[in-house]
Amino acid sequence: MTDKATSDLWWKNAVIYCADVATWLDSDGDGIGDLAGLTRRLDYLWGLGVNTLWMMPFYPSPLGDDGYDITDYYAVDPRFGTLGDFVEMIRTAENLGIRVLVDLVMSHTSDQHPWFQQSRSDPDCRHRHYYRWSDTKQAEPSEVAFPGEQTGTWKYDEAARQWYMHRYYDFMPDLNVTDPDVLDEMHKVLGFWLELGISGFRVDSLPFMIETVGTDTKDQPVTYLRSLVEFLERRSGDAIFLGEANVSPEEQQGYFAMDGGDGVQMLFDFRTCAAQWLAHARGDAGPLIDALRSRRPHPEQAQFANFCRHHDELNLGLLSDGERDEVFAAFAPEPGHRVYGRGIRRRLASMLGHDQQRIRMVLALTMALPGTPVLLYGDEIGMGEDLSLPGRLAVRNPMQWSPGPGGGFTASDTPYRPVHADGPTGYRAVNAADQRHDPGSLYSWVARAVRARRESPELGWGQWRTLDVGDPHVLAIETRWRENQMVTLHNLSDEPVKVQLPADLDEPAAGVGMRQVLGDADPPYQPGQGIVLGRYGFRWLRREA
Repeated sequence: MTDKATSDLWWKNAVIYCADVATWLDSDGDGIGDLAGLTRRLDYLWGLGVNTLWMMPFYPSPLGDDGYDITDYYAVDPRFGTLGDFVEMIRTAENLGIRVLVDLVMSHTSDQHPWFQQSRSDPDCRHRHYYRWSDTKQAEPSEVAFPGEQTGTWKYDEAARQWYMHRYYDFMPDLNVTDPDVLDEMHKVLGFWLELGISGFRVDSLPFMIETVGTDTKDQPVTYLRSLVEFLERRSGDAIFLGEANVSPEEQQGYFAMDGGDGVQMLFDFRTCAAQWLAHARGDAGPLIDALRSRRPHPEQAQFANFCRHHDELNLGLLSDGERDEVFAAFAPEPGHRVYGRGIRRRLASMLGHDQQRIRMVLALTMALPGTPVLLYGDEIGMGEDLSLPGRLAVRNPMQWSPGPGGGFTASDTPYRPVHADGPTGYRAVNAADQRHDPGSLYSWVARAVRARRESPELGWGQWRTLDVGDPHVLAIETRWRENQMVTLHNLSDEPVKVQLPADLDEPAAGVGMRQVLGDADPPYQPGQGIVLGRYGFRWLRREA
């Protein structure tokens, strides 16, 4: 593959950082983060080495589901600023070499959206068919999206005198994605934000977007999602969809451009994430190795997105009941740590007992997995969650910038979400300002690790295989790309181990040995002498041509 081709597929070697405008930085003292505050702290991401920002929703919304219930696809919520502020943020990000992905929900809207309000009030209006209406209540699924908070997926509307479908909360009616007018609307939405300079979209709820909307010139079925992907590629050749689909490895292929799949460029790998936490709970790399080996092939231009934690609950739904109980016992022992019967609403540092060595190992492992790593804001400084917030909001607490009032997030006495000064994870103890000036801090280590990851294209591009190094506690992966070769080793146990690379890797090739790219120990690697990994130890080794 040519260098131009690799540069066009920029996401293969990206490091993605997820942030919420509302909880990032309040620039005007009203207690709510805003686009001006985000722009002001883009240099923080540059200093961390991040080259891609994923923005959670910032559109006008009644906030029934933290902004995922949208009332206007073409605007910025006034609490956050204006479209002019958005464009200024994009310009600043471009100047720093940071691409921007924006969250977009294309399978449902808020019930306050003008489309839905018109749809329910006039059966003859053009928006009536934008939603899924029925004269009778349809059969309910065996499981709902939010167990304990959601009782069904159909609601009767008095104004319309019909039932409407909502796969999520009843204030988020489903769009009729088989309708060509809905598809045209979404093409316009995509085109609008692409014109403002973004590099793509994190797309919510892919499994609800694969219904057929028509046929192509060869009379082959075209789904709603595929039509959106094709429009994206026509309008901006290097823009991407980062898709959310918590599905089995067999189903994942349906979202890549192969064997009739729909063709998103990137897909979150929920199966590997869940297996990673089962492996950490056991101190045994076996579940993670099995998950990686179960990955189905994907096109060369496509990619898996790897994460150990993101902005939702840690979803363990793809584990068996027994496996899920193991993870709960290890990382969410109290009922208040759990949500929906399947997920954990704690941040990374809290789940790992604030063990700095273990936090670094888990982050290093996530960045070393084949694919593109995704980080959640605040995890680079070891922020904790706020369990006083309901459900998934526990991990969407304000960024902790400094030990000063309001944690540097806001000067307001009434912040958007609580800011906590005291305790082991309060902003006096955990904040970015202190850690940025401490070369031994978690932030400083993450900055080194991010740069090591970006300087290791093998991990995003290479052909990989897991290795048997003689110890079940160690995840060992070899990747090869062009003439380069890397081996990454991560010890999932709290006891030191000594491992041996396979013979074909242990000998210098053409006189070139392996050097350490990232690790928690300094002694050089010596062929034939084995490799010592401390408790939760890790090493990335490279052999270059």
